[in-house]
Amino acid sequence: MAISVQPAVPQTKDPVSNVLKWILLLVAIGSFGLFAWATVLTYERAPPQPERFVTAGGAVLMTGDDILAGKEGFQKADLMDYGSIYGMGSYFGQDYTAFALVRMATLTKNNLAQTRFGKPFDGLSPDQQAAVRSTMREQLQQVDLTRAEAIIPDPLAGAITGLRTELAVSLGKVDLTIGWTPAYSLAPDEVLHTADFLIYSGLTTVARRPNVNWSWTENWPYEPEVGNTPTTNTFIWTWASFCFTFLCFGLVLFIYEFWLNHPDDAPMDPVLERFGPLTESQRKVGKYFLVVAAVLLLQILAGTIMAHAYYDRRSFYGLNLHEFLPFNFLRDVHIQAPIIWIGVGWIGAGLFLAPAIAGGREARGQGFLVDVLFWVTLAIVAGALIGNWLGIMGYLDAGWFWFGNQGQSYIQLGRFWQIGFFLGLLIWSALVFRALWPTGAAVWQATRQFWSGRIRIENLIWAATLNIAILYVFGMIPLTGIEKSFTIADFWRWWVVHLWVEQSFEFFAASMSAYLLMAIGLVSRKLAERAVYFELILIFLGGVLGTGHHLYWAGGPSMWVPLGSMFSFNEVLPLVQLVIEAIQQYRLIRAHQAFNYTLAYTYLIGAAFWNFVGAGVFGGGTLNAPLINYYEHGTFLTLNHAHTALFGAFGLLAIGLVYFCLRYVAADRAAFSERLGLWAFWLYNGGLLLWILLNFFPIGWAQLNAVFEHGFAYARSMAFYDTTLIWQWMRLPGDVLFAVAAVLMAWDFMIKLRPLYPRLAARLPGARMVVASPKPRD
Repeated sequence: MAISVQPAVPQTKDPVSNVLKWILLLVAIGSFGLFAWATVLTYERAPPQPERFVTAGGAVLMTGDDILAGKEGFQKADLMDYGSIYGMGSYFGQDYTAFALVRMATLTKNNLAQTRFGKPFDGLSPDQQAAVRSTMREQLQQVDLTRAEAIIPDPLAGAITGLRTELAVSLGKVDLTIGWTPAYSLAPDEVLHTADFLIYSGLTTVARRPNVNWSWTENWPYEPEVGNTPTTNTFIWTWASFCFTFLCFGLVLFIYEFWLNHPDDAPMDPVLERFGPLTESQRKVGKYFLVVAAVLLLQILAGTIMAHAYYDRRSFYGLNLHEFLPFNFLRDVHIQAPIIWIGVGWIGAGLFLAPAIAGGREARGQGFLVDVLFWVTLAIVAGALIGNWLGIMGYLDAGWFWFGNQGQSYIQLGRFWQIGFFLGLLIWSALVFRALWPTGAAVWQATRQFWSGRIRIENLIWAATLNIAILYVFGMIPLTGIEKSFTIADFWRWWVVHLWVEQSFEFFAASMSAYLLMAIGLVSRKLAERAVYFELILIFLGGVLGTGHHLYWAGGPSMWVPLGSMFSFNEVLPLVQLVIEAIQQYRLIRAHQAFNYTLAYTYLIGAAFWNFVGAGVFGGGTLNAPLINYYEHGTFLTLNHAHTALFGAFGLLAIGLVYFCLRYVAADRAAFSERLGLWAFWLYNGGLLLWILLNFFPIGWAQLNAVFEHGFAYARSMAFYDTTLIWQWMRLPGDVLFAVAAVLMAWDFMIKLRPLYPRLAARLPGARMVVASPKPRD
């Protein structure tokens, strides 16, 4: 039966926590202050767009307005979810930047060879080829983007004109040999402007910055034919970042052992150790968890079709799905779905746990507001996905930006849906606030504690929800239109994509994990608060300025290389602490005679492991090194990092939080079997491992080798991908395990939600397992 929650023990002052919280405040202010300064420099030093590009004779090749219209076309057609630009986007198609660069170089060499020797470049002698190659490099590198009127030599001008036609033709026709369907949303003039934008992006990678001998993108991509090789800056800061990271490893371990790893003799505060009666709002949360399972299954379905497209680009087992489900739409679904289901999982868990944290008290109308938030969220998600499809297929023209697809990877939602999603996050934060402190007296006490510096983990949990909402706003700059510079637009995109994952998500995960450890009686509040403050210091140090490792090669200022490498390497440090804590949690659980949350903590410990491996080993510990990233950027090794970090770390955490809530729902009211959940857990882990060993590594290492030997453009071409078909097929075993795990988990959710829906429970198999209890309201 239900048991009343014990009152929390009085808070005692801890000098170590007090010091750590003020260090955390200074680190947070300092990190975002430095980031603000770096933002100003990024605006000042992004590649400029000349008013016009002209030939030596004065003929206009393209204008700044053409390039801006082309960027709009690029986003409108969502080309970033078919191929990539500056290595950012999908790895299915070519990298448009590298392709444009190499093709311009090839056409320029042929034009020079015909002009000088009357032969194509391949027909020249080695000495003649060397002379032509040197001139080609000189013409490309000396394009001055800082001038209002950039003068283009005739051989290069001819190459630009020819390439513009080639690109326009390829964008407008079906080519199933590469899995390409036409850019349905683009009119003929928009196609030509999109070609202009892609050519301009290629020029930024080879044209030199003023007063230095490297390009606007730090000589990325690696293409020795045009003189693009790593800069000295890249070498130096790779060495420095490794030294700095190993130094910080020692420092972190010393601090942890000296101040944090003490015998836990402080009073316990097990507010969730015993089950309390469910509140009205808690009974409303079950449908959030069903959405988690449904959207995860949708993500897996889209991912399965996409994975098949890599080894059969013409059809899906004979079905011409590309005619109405083009690859870029499927990728939209696949990469936005985890944001949705992980987010909904956290939203639901936060709304469920907050009343329990508050001792079973609930603000008036909380249940109704939880229902409203659910249906509003569902409407926004459905509208956004439908709008994505309509935009890509060309059914939205004037309204594509607001209601269709914005064409920016991971934040493709039309601006109207983005605003709605942001408002939903704000409402979630407000509901968590009123659930944690349901009375005026509780609000006043929490406010006094916060502003007087006596911050508790409950304050941090709510601050994390607000942090998640606020950072999402930066992905909407500028609010009512597109940014003309890709460099600046991508800078703001990473505020959402990176800062959400490495700062906001980590902030929420660390705070919630620490609270749950304390609330179920595994550690004292004192040790939980020490650990979470220290972890948050490391998260802010690495997560904020560490954004710079995404900005190495996208045209930002050169200072992103030292800033991004030094701080992004520190992203590994809190993950090391997570693993240490996970081991300790496991020992505590094993020592606990009767532990109710074994299944939930299996997922939480798994999340800590994959956070370290996926985000640490496969990310911050290796790929963030500038010299490694220079060659690896835009390859399957990045896919390896993305899949293992996003699902392994934050996906498993979301599922673990759901299972924590489901165990509280069952309490003593219903039987709670862990078998299906554990089967799903090990199948998920098996699927991840098979992806790594049979797909990501075999293709990624071969692709990295192809970059070394042939340049990045080749490594992203069909000529390369055709050599990896057997390993593309080997993605299938991992997909099968993953899909089975998701189905088992979805069924398990339905079974465990039966106490909230007794009428539906009576119709489901196994309904007899529900024990008699007071009939809950829905």
